[in-house]
Amino acid sequence: MQDVFRAIGRLSQSNVTVLITGESGSGKELVARALHKHSPRANGPFVAINTAAIPKDLLESELFGHERGAFTGAQTMRRGRFEQAEGGTLFLDEIGDMPFDLQTRLLRVLSDGHFYRVGGHNSVKANVRVIAATHQDLEMRVKQGGFREDLFHRLNVIRLRLPALRERSEDVPALTRHFLQQSAKQLGVEPKRISDAALAQLAAFSFPGNVRQLENICHWLTVMAPAQLIEAKDLPPEVMANASSEAPAALAAVPPAAVSEHEQPSVAPVSAASVAMTAVQPAVPAAVASAPAATWESGLELEAQSMLAAGRTDVWDALSRRFESRLILTALANTRGRRIEAAQKLGIGRNTITRKIQELGLE
Repeated sequence: MQDVFRAIGRLSQSNVTVLITGESGSGKELVARALHKHSPRANGPFVAINTAAIPKDLLESELFGHERGAFTGAQTMRRGRFEQAEGGTLFLDEIGDMPFDLQTRLLRVLSDGHFYRVGGHNSVKANVRVIAATHQDLEMRVKQGGFREDLFHRLNVIRLRLPALRERSEDVPALTRHFLQQSAKQLGVEPKRISDAALAQLAAFSFPGNVRQLENICHWLTVMAPAQLIEAKDLPPEVMANASSEAPAALAAVPPAAVSEHEQPSVAPVSAASVAMTAVQPAVPAAVASAPAATWESGLELEAQSMLAAGRTDVWDALSRRFESRLILTALANTRGRRIEAAQKLGIGRNTITRKIQELGLE
């Protein structure tokens, strides 16, 4: 993060286009706002648009505006985001999801600084700095034909990569205290304190939702924790489930979002099977990683026997979900969240991994 801060300081005085990459919830828009705030354009507007959240048919008008009568319902002339950001900064979030035909128009604006409103005939000059962001692998999108290579190179003048929160877990305590203060201020209550044990448990959590998820957890704690001092037992269920299923060798179990409610009782105890199901985690100690395949298979057999003895009738589905979840999560961790690359490493198709992520609740 210190490298990110230094880059913001160097880039803020420049008008160069910046591409910010990182997982969802890692703070890409905050970096874009910081670049604007410390730039000569700070007195101008900061206009943000999520290109993935607007229907394709409306996005062109949102970006470039339209003239009166350009289409049905266009009763008046409307200025688009490029004009609204005049003299300031335009932040294009989730640029990787921009429709292909609109990418051509955006490339033209970035190349010569001019554009036409929808239905217009007069060229409009755009005096804006463009900052783009995406959680996708744009190089892979270019190879797949979903993103223009010339636009990629035009955007990729300077690239800033934001690390996932799990890559900087030492920041969790400071961020937690900050968000607890912030939540208390928003709710008009006394800020709560958090114990060292609870902080340690939070720091060990993988945070698939990154800083945004931590912020939400702190808001939840401000409302739900019964005392002024937050203890480990007060943490939300997803964090508690993660901690209770950790093996002594720090092998993490499947995150609770990947396990249905009726599976939870079999996840909580630390058993040979719960260790076995995590044997593909990247951080597995060398002694475990070099163990013969029979080790985890024996653990799987023990877990199945335990569930069958308990009268469970969903053994196949429960264990299959946990096994598939661990494989997919491990592959995604190995590829820093790049789904297509993870699918290739697992030997499955792109559509398969997307469907499995949805079915297993790994979003």
